[in-house]
Formats: sequence, structure tokens, C-alpha cells
Amino acid sequence: MKALILNETGHAQELIDDLDVDLPQEHEVLVRTCACGLCHSDLHFRQGKWSSFPLPLVLGHECSGVVEKVGSQVSYLSPGDHVVGCLTPFCGECENCLKGRPNICIGGGLQRSEGARPRLSRKGKPVSQFVNLSGFSEMMLVHERALVRIDRDIPMDVAAIMGCAITTGMGAVFNTAQVRPGETVAVIGCGGIGLSAIQAARITGAGRIIAVDRSPAKAEAALGYGATDAILADGTEVAAIVEMTKGGVDHAFEAVGLAATAEAAFNVTKAGGVATIVGLLPQGVKVSVDSTMLTFDRRVQGSSMGSNRFRIDIPRYMKMYEAGVLKVDEMISAHIGLAEVDDALVALDHSDGITRSVAMFS
Repeated sequence: MKALILNETGHAQELIDDLDVDLPQEHEVLVRTCACGLCHSDLHFRQGKWSSFPLPLVLGHECSGVVEKVGSQVSYLSPGDHVVGCLTPFCGECENCLKGRPNICIGGGLQRSEGARPRLSRKGKPVSQFVNLSGFSEMMLVHERALVRIDRDIPMDVAAIMGCAITTGMGAVFNTAQVRPGETVAVIGCGGIGLSAIQAARITGAGRIIAVDRSPAKAEAALGYGATDAILADGTEVAAIVEMTKGGVDHAFEAVGLAATAEAAFNVTKAGGVATIVGLLPQGVKVSVDSTMLTFDRRVQGSSMGSNRFRIDIPRYMKMYEAGVLKVDEMISAHIGLAEVDDALVALDHSDGITRSVAMFS
């Protein structure tokens, strides 16, 4: 099948047509990929800022598709079902799953055992699968618990965005931070995840929602998603937010993936406020905070994929989309082919008006 393969970090992905995919084992599902969004996390791995997977590797994780085949023990899905993939599969048996936190599952059995045939291979040699998915390919072979069944009426490009940007951004507000009506919110970074966080803050009834971005176009566009104020990230944004809110916000969300923006998120919180770091920072990067500010009950916390329970959350977000409460179509700025993905991925670091590009498969 056709796929984009990363042979060396820092170099272009190669478009190939000879990637082999195995048949599904007991709890696996073979999915024909229909759409896959481009996310900054893919770019981090392409650049080598994260190195958790051996090369060669097929990237892509914000994906939707149609079930082709299922393993003998799969009961949740059937051929023909429309599905969304999520990079946080759950075992359902470990302590975190049983505590209602499947997004940080620590159980096993979700990948093939060592020595077994690889799910993906090329010319007889294994190819690594990215976060249990590898959406930059015509087919995905995944564990059934990395998928959620969706309504067939949902467009596949919209469905793909639900798998990461929407789930991560909205979940950070609803699940991780649990923003309450009337509270003040600042969102730093107005890409797909940031706009999703802004929409969740609007839906939950936040009293003031301040959007921050280095791009004037993105900051201004955030007003159309529910932000009440738009601020340019020019080095004065922390002081501006503290002044305009008379002391800082209840909740700040970092949706860029940089130490500087993570620190800015903490610095705009008021006494008792919480900074939630949603963006994926480069591996090993340290974030520094003023210890004096911690004295006044300020907190900083991470959010792994919006603290999701994706088989519950994604269908709910779909209903919000169908009801016209959640904007998703507007977030998709380009539909591209697989051959255009690498250039579009690199452009994410320099884009001004691009929200989410989606690779479409025939």
C-alpha cells in the first residue's frame, strides 16, 4: 500500500507504494484510512524533538476510516463501520483504566508481543507504528481499543480532527481543568487545539476568554470561535492579561508546545489559578516557574490528550458538531493528498493562517 515513511529524522518523509500490512490478529482491526489531519506532534517526531520510536516509521495519528477486517475476538466493530482512531488505547484492566483515567493506561496487550510478525513491514523488514496508529498510510492495523465507532453521516475530514485536536483541546477544558461557568480563561496558541479549547470554554460558560497568538490573523480568527479578547504574543502579553483581568485568569491553557509559552501560561494565572500545559513540548525540556507565585495556590499541570475517555467523549463532541454548537469545518483550512503531507507538515512551524490541513485518501 501507499504510505509516507520516515527513514531519518530531520529529513523528508518518503512516499512509497510497497508498505506491507499484516492481517488482523484476535483483537486487531484493519482500517482503510479515509482522512488524517496534520498535527504539530507529527512534526516534532519528524524533526527528532521526540525519539520514542525506532526508524523507519510511519507517522500520522489524527485519523478516520472504514473497517475492512476484524480479528476473531473483536465484538465491538464490524466491517463497514466508520471509526476514528485515538493515540491513547486502553487495556481496561490496569489501575489507571479502572480509576477512570484510560488516557494514561499503563497496561499491556495493546501491541504485538516481541518476536511476533510486525503489523507493518517493507521488503521483509519491520516498520514502526506511530502511537499505535500510523495514519499516513492507506491502511491501518490497530488494536480494537484504539478505535471508536462513529455515525456514518459524519464527514471523514471532520471525524479525523475529532481524534486529536478536538479531543485534546476540549478535553483539557472539560476533563483536565474542569472550567466552571463564569471563570476567566486564557488560551495561548490558536491552532487546532487552541481553538478547540476556546470553544470548550465558550460552551462551558467561561466569563472571559482571552486568545493569544504570535500571528495576528490567528488571534483575530479566534474571536469567531468564542474568544472575547484577542492579544498578540509580542512579549507584552503576560503583563497585558494580568492588567486587563486585574490580577490574572482562573485558567490558562498552553497549546503551542514551547517552554516559553508554558511559563507564560503559569505567569498569567491569578492566586489560586491553574495553568494547564496541553501542547507537546520537546522531549526533556524544563519549565521554570517563580516559587513565590506557587505560594499563593497557583498550580501547573499537564493534560494528556485532554484526559480523554475517547469512546465517551468523541461521540459527545460529534453531537455538539451536529447541533451546530461546535465548529469543526471552519477549522479545516486545506485538503491535501498524501504526496503533499511532508511539505505541509514542515510549513506548520511557519504558517500564519493555516488551522488544520487534512490529508484525504480515495
